[in-house]
Amino acid sequence: MEMIRSGEIPGVAFTTKADLALGWGRKYSLFVYPFVTACCGMEYMSVACAHYDLDRFGAGLPRFSPRQADLLMVVGTVSHKIGPVLKRIYDQMADPKWVMAFGACASAGGPYNDYATMQGIDVCIPVDIYVPGCPPRPEMVLDGIIKLQKKIQTREPR
Repeated sequence: MEMIRSGEIPGVAFTTKADLALGWGRKYSLFVYPFVTACCGMEYMSVACAHYDLDRFGAGLPRFSPRQADLLMVVGTVSHKIGPVLKRIYDQMADPKWVMAFGACASAGGPYNDYATMQGIDVCIPVDIYVPGCPPRPEMVLDGIIKLQKKIQTREPR
């Protein structure tokens, strides 16, 4: 006599929660679209180099089309004039999609508190994770990716 475990169909398949498997797969296969506008771009390039190895987090290869990406990294200052372009790029991304505000300028306007600069991209698009700093250290960016992966795995709302 065979013993049947919970979630197992004898001789056919093993079932589990699909959400857990999908979350695990999504968190280790982030397709990044970098929206780089200012000086934080230099720090983004250092994060993408071999020393910090974004590949171990599944975010190593940037995409060059928002339709192929699921993580939008907004890196640097965003002006009100470029805001509609950022919104259009966000709308072109397929669901599920996540947004990282990279640096003080993308998070809250940074030192540019004037009429032309958007005081944080959350005015224009929803943000999942904020990485502070001017520019943020690569370790902080990696920490932000790890925290975003936890949100993806547990399917936390924004």
